[in-house]
Amino acid sequence: MTLEWTEKDARAVDTARILAVDAVEKVGNGHPGTPVSLAPVAYLLYQKVMNSDPTDDLWLGRDRFVLSAGHASLTQYTQLYLAGMDMELEDIAALRTWGSKTPGHPEYMHTKFVECTTGPLGAGISNAVGMAMAARRERGLFDPEAPEGESVFDRTIYTIAGDGCLQEGVASEASSLAATQNLGNLVLIYDDNRITIEGQTDIAFSEDVSARYAAYGWHVQHVDWTNGGTEYKEDVQALYDAIEAAKAVTDKPSFIKLTTVIGWPMPTKQGMAAVHGSKIGGEEIKALKDVLGFEQEPFAVDVDAVKHARENAASRGKAAREAWDARFEEWKKANPERVALLERISARKLPENFSLPVFEEGKKSTRAASGEVLAALADQLPELWGGSADLAGSNNTTMKGEPSFLPEARTTKEWPGNPYGRTLHFGIREHAMGGIVNGINLSGLTRSYGGTFLVFSDYMRPAVRLAALMKVPSVFVWTHDSVGVGEDGPTHQPIEHLAALRAIPNLDVVRPADANETSVAWGEVLRRTDRPAGLILSRQDLRTVARGEKFASAEGVANGAYVLSEASAEPKLILIATGSEVAVALDAQDVLEADGVPTRVVSMPCQEWFEEQSDEYKESVLPASVTARVSVEAGIQMGWAKYIGPKGASVSIEHYGASASGSKVFEELGFTGENVASVAKSIL
Repeated sequence: MTLEWTEKDARAVDTARILAVDAVEKVGNGHPGTPVSLAPVAYLLYQKVMNSDPTDDLWLGRDRFVLSAGHASLTQYTQLYLAGMDMELEDIAALRTWGSKTPGHPEYMHTKFVECTTGPLGAGISNAVGMAMAARRERGLFDPEAPEGESVFDRTIYTIAGDGCLQEGVASEASSLAATQNLGNLVLIYDDNRITIEGQTDIAFSEDVSARYAAYGWHVQHVDWTNGGTEYKEDVQALYDAIEAAKAVTDKPSFIKLTTVIGWPMPTKQGMAAVHGSKIGGEEIKALKDVLGFEQEPFAVDVDAVKHARENAASRGKAAREAWDARFEEWKKANPERVALLERISARKLPENFSLPVFEEGKKSTRAASGEVLAALADQLPELWGGSADLAGSNNTTMKGEPSFLPEARTTKEWPGNPYGRTLHFGIREHAMGGIVNGINLSGLTRSYGGTFLVFSDYMRPAVRLAALMKVPSVFVWTHDSVGVGEDGPTHQPIEHLAALRAIPNLDVVRPADANETSVAWGEVLRRTDRPAGLILSRQDLRTVARGEKFASAEGVANGAYVLSEASAEPKLILIATGSEVAVALDAQDVLEADGVPTRVVSMPCQEWFEEQSDEYKESVLPASVTARVSVEAGIQMGWAKYIGPKGASVSIEHYGASASGSKVFEELGFTGENVASVAKSIL
């Protein structure tokens, strides 16, 4: 197919280039090199390839664009300006300044038409993989009968990545899984400019990246604008042909290696590491504008070129939207039940008859309880899906009887499934799992979770932080939550992790004490759609408290902390515990009450939820008049001072664990009712 590429298109591309250098020069810092050399790539995508509606950043039928090389944010901002997508010249000129639409790296929910927050290199690739998986699952949920490529839920995910992205391990993890999943709706353009901050990539990156992706199982192409280093020619037609060929391959993700020179066509600084992350200076800007035929005044755009680009984007968007709307109306008429489901999910609401299981008194690990909750939710919430990083049996993340999300050829006897299945297999790829779960949830029409051991949350922390930064409702299921793991020993026993996770703003860290707290916790996590949550669950069986006269309802979990067991009289002491240690606190209460010390036990599964409550409620749980307080948690005490106060104490673990049975380790480290009671008496 011959690409229509006029002089006005070329002029619009050059407009993007001069805007990039002027914006960085004005603020004094930034990354101009890649936005200059990739301007034709981004323009091609926005103006000739992707389906988008400049009037609606949330249009369901849009293709998705992820700038994994987020430091090159101007690559995207200049195209949003040229396409009239809620971006004006003053926004470009306000790059990296307080309150502007153009922060240093693209930010989700801050700048319209930015699909995810990028900057940490490689993370965008994992998000894009998640978005591609979500598109397939959404198709299976809402329109499985449509011929391939003809559903209103079909779309393509495009991402631009650089050398830095492909050096990060998360990119490798996610790309490997993308091939296993046969994600034919994913196109990755690799800007092979061979430059990072420290200089030429030869010093640290010598692999054949195309061969790597071919080995994964991707469809691989190479477009070389340097013509083997002989001359530089921006062959936009060749890149367009490669993209069209990629779209035609529906059983593999596509990788396009585009060999470029960073900063081209800067007269003296092209190809230099200095243009990667620094302003290029007035002399080079003047020379570049002379080469491109632009006025020397900053931000002096070609008005005709901008008008052309905006008119083109508007007309393409209108045509794509009208065609899609007509098909969408046909789908709605043929699928009234699915329409109702789509409307509920789009509104981020739970079903009216939503219910959670209630557990009888006994013993059950919270990971097992979580698995039973998921089984109970399966029919109620068809949008909910997820899995584990190779730990499904340990994390209890598999909804009973639900098929795996896999191409037919990848299914096994143990894991039957289909391309529209529900059980996810991330493999041993915790970091990518976090990014993929985020990408799925960013897609908006399903809710996804991913599980591993709590100690391995360290492997995925960057993705958790990004989820919190974006306020994406990802759910992270972290089991084997303490030294109760037992014989696996200190390498698998999380000590500092609860405190470290609580340090992440916008992340709800939820550690339920028993099966019923787990059930209520799941419900509360699912009701909250403006932030991620981590469910911290036990390996070992825990006492399922008999709710009723002596013990308060588990519904108190929704408040973050509640009085589980009241003192026999006006309390002189408060024990505050989480997770498996709540049972230890209850044992200590028995000892203290027998010794004549009226003791209240507070279960605090989620500090973040408790902090949202009114001062009156917090005072009712932790009255200021009771200064004798003891926190009981199998981890470091960091973070508990605000609740126990200057006269309180913590039963905690300030060192690594040991290999022995979980019960023995707890006993040796002082997590017994007798020891907690002894500590409590010492502060009375």
